[in-house]
Amino acid sequence: MYLVSVDVNKCTGCEECVNVCPNSVFQMTDGKSDPYQGSECVFCESCLGVCPSAAITITEM
Repeated sequence: MYLVSVDVNKCTGCEECVNVCPNSVFQMTDGKSDPYQGSECVFCESCLGVCPSAAITITEM
Protein backbone atom coordinates (compact mmCIF):
# COMPACT_ATOMS: atom_id res chain seq x y z
CA MET A 1 0.00 0.00 0.00
CA TYR A 2 1.20 3.50 -0.83
CA LEU A 3 0.54 6.95 0.60
CA VAL A 4 0.18 9.53 -2.17
CA SER A 5 0.44 13.19 -1.25
CA VAL A 6 0.50 16.46 -3.15
CA ASP A 7 2.18 19.61 -1.87
CA VAL A 8 -0.49 22.16 -2.78
CA ASN A 9 2.07 24.95 -2.45
CA LYS A 10 4.08 23.39 -5.29
CA CYS A 11 1.17 22.13 -7.43
CA THR A 12 0.60 24.34 -10.47
CA GLY A 13 -2.74 22.76 -11.39
CA CYS A 14 -1.52 21.48 -14.76
CA GLU A 15 -3.62 18.27 -14.46
CA GLU A 16 -0.85 16.10 -15.93
CA CYS A 17 -1.11 13.63 -13.05
CA VAL A 18 -4.88 13.38 -13.51
CA ASN A 19 -4.41 12.64 -17.21
CA VAL A 20 -1.57 10.11 -16.90
CA CYS A 21 -2.63 8.03 -13.87
CA PRO A 22 -3.94 4.62 -15.04
CA ASN A 23 -5.86 4.10 -11.78
CA SER A 24 -7.56 7.51 -11.49
CA VAL A 25 -5.89 8.32 -8.17
CA PHE A 26 -6.10 12.09 -8.75
CA GLN A 27 -8.85 14.64 -9.26
CA MET A 28 -8.68 18.41 -9.38
CA THR A 29 -10.00 20.25 -6.32
CA ASP A 30 -9.91 24.05 -6.18
CA GLY A 31 -7.39 24.11 -9.03
CA LYS A 32 -4.97 21.71 -7.34
CA SER A 33 -4.34 17.98 -7.65
CA ASP A 34 -6.02 15.86 -4.97
CA PRO A 35 -5.04 12.18 -4.54
CA TYR A 36 -8.58 11.35 -3.42
CA GLN A 37 -8.20 7.66 -4.32
CA GLY A 38 -4.67 7.18 -3.04
CA SER A 39 -5.41 3.59 -2.06
CA GLU A 40 -5.60 2.76 -5.79
CA CYS A 41 -1.92 3.67 -6.33
CA VAL A 42 0.25 0.83 -7.66
CA PHE A 43 3.48 2.87 -7.67
CA CYS A 44 3.80 2.98 -11.43
CA GLU A 45 5.47 6.40 -10.97
CA SER A 46 3.72 7.91 -14.00
CA CYS A 47 2.60 10.93 -12.00
CA LEU A 48 6.09 11.51 -10.66
CA GLY A 49 7.46 11.59 -14.20
CA VAL A 50 5.01 14.17 -15.51
CA CYS A 51 4.73 16.57 -12.56
CA PRO A 52 6.69 19.68 -13.60
CA SER A 53 6.93 21.03 -10.05
CA ALA A 54 7.75 17.80 -8.17
CA ALA A 55 4.67 18.30 -5.99
CA ILE A 56 3.82 14.61 -5.69
CA THR A 57 5.34 12.18 -3.22
CA ILE A 58 4.59 8.49 -2.86
CA THR A 59 5.58 6.62 0.29
CA GLU A 60 5.32 2.89 0.83
CA MET A 61 3.40 2.07 3.96
